Amino acid sequence: MKSRAALISSFVLLCICMILSFPFLNNRMVDTRATFMSFPIRNQDGYITIGIIGSILFVIAIILLVIGLKKYHVRIVFIVLILNAMLPNQLMTLYQETFAKGISAISYDGEGHCTFENVSKNRLIGECNFVLQNHSNDEVTFEIEFLDPYFIEDDARMESLMNVAGPHTITIEANRKKTINMKELLNVTDVPNHIESGSSSNIHFKLIDRNAYRIL
Repeated sequence: MKSRAALISSFVLLCICMILSFPFLNNRMVDTRATFMSFPIRNQDGYITIGIIGSILFVIAIILLVIGLKKYHVRIVFIVLILNAMLPNQLMTLYQETFAKGISAISYDGEGHCTFENVSKNRLIGECNFVLQNHSNDEVTFEIEFLDPYFIEDDARMESLMNVAGPHTITIEANRKKTINMKELLNVTDVPNHIESGSSSNIHFKLIDRNAYRIL
């Protein structure tokens, strides 16, 4: 050990960074334009203050870690980087399996996809598939609202077209992973700037339970 004070300071800052990067409730990576480690630092609205602060603290923590170590600098820094990438999601899963209730206990793997096919004038068939998991010991019922990505060309509506046939209510039994398949005939006569056909992956949506919501 080269400097105990530097090591303690590094540990404290790394804990703060872990708290700041904890993916509680909403997926902060949705529509993120720039990231550093596990911190989103810019999205469609501009720079994200917490992400920038977390990034700066993380860099300072790594510098202090190197200063405080007498040897094995590269090896230990590499381990810290791996833990920083993995622990927040692991802690989130632990929280969902122990304390979370309602929609807070729902997780999504981020691999959902949708396809849209034009069948006639102003009518599309939309189909979306995704997997959700309820980590709690209670059944959870909620509504789901599909979200368009902010980077979609000309702000054309795509995934959100599924909301035309909504609201969509989903119930997931306790401690169960459920594959959701939605197929709807969509009347888009009154929907401006919509796509005619296409597909998308890594879709995002909002879970709604009364006045509470989560973006996944």
